[in-house]
Amino acid sequence: MLRFILATHGIVLLLAAALLFGAPFPALALIYITVFAYGMDRLSALAGPDHPGQEFPAGDGLSVCLALAHFPLLYGAVWTLAASAATTPDKILIFLSLSLFIGQVGNANAHELIHRGSRSLRRLGVAVYASILFGHHASAHVRVHHVHAATRRDPNSARAGESFYAFALRAWVGAFRAGYRAESRLRRGSGLHPYLGYLSGAALSLAIALLLAGPKGGAALIAISAYAQVQLLLSDYVQHYGLQRRDIAPGKAEPVGPQHSWNAPHSFTSALMLNAPRHSDHHAHPARPYPGLDLDRQAMPILPYALPTMAVIALIPPVWRRIMDPRARRWTAAQHRPETAYG
Repeated sequence: MLRFILATHGIVLLLAAALLFGAPFPALALIYITVFAYGMDRLSALAGPDHPGQEFPAGDGLSVCLALAHFPLLYGAVWTLAASAATTPDKILIFLSLSLFIGQVGNANAHELIHRGSRSLRRLGVAVYASILFGHHASAHVRVHHVHAATRRDPNSARAGESFYAFALRAWVGAFRAGYRAESRLRRGSGLHPYLGYLSGAALSLAIALLLAGPKGGAALIAISAYAQVQLLLSDYVQHYGLQRRDIAPGKAEPVGPQHSWNAPHSFTSALMLNAPRHSDHHAHPARPYPGLDLDRQAMPILPYALPTMAVIALIPPVWRRIMDPRARRWTAAQHRPETAYG
């Protein structure tokens, strides 16, 4: 657990210092989550085992700490951006570093929490998503994505040849609708619909921002939330791009397997993102806590660069397709030759 604690607490402490003290901490926070993370991946520092087994505890304590830290960081940034006397360069740096933190670390952590069996932990994860106006993801991810990943029925699985820009709007709107339909079918009109909670949480988050800093505070929250949501959508785009489950019967796809998600073995960003880049094993075992996720470099598609780096490349469609389309085609072909795997 030490590598997860060190990696995540480093950025939390820098962001807190940036909000409390200003320069040089806003710049250091952005450097930490970009340049420093990239360099540590290249050095393979804090490397974790590919097959951790059951040696790690559940990791719930760290998840709770990160979720509780999310709220003062988010609303502290809203106040700093909208109402404080901080310099414009510091505000820009805080906006970028905090939005990246929420999109990469906060999202990965909330994702862990909504998969936990404890109702209180799941509600904490939902609260994090609702605070950035993205509460419906708690339903769409569990009820839709994990059922239909790597098929046309999943809005959050990117198709071969689809640019991120075409994917993002389709995924956001499609996930909102599909999650609503899935929850409605499950409840059949009984009880309160979860979407009421998501919308209420978003309204509460906006109300807090408005109370803190007026209309500028509301605008700051919307801007941070939008940037963070783009980071989440980029992760979805990268992690399933071009991988497709075969239909084994009309309307029924083969079981999800290790070949249906892209993975990244890079040590530091994996620790920073609570092993979110070990995506295949998460789909195989959604309830498995993040410290125990497995990585099989022969059976699982492996990204050529770390997940955050691939997210940046995805913003340049011609470069993305040149790197990823041949790999996706090889993995699609390999499904007919199960003895073969490709990186």
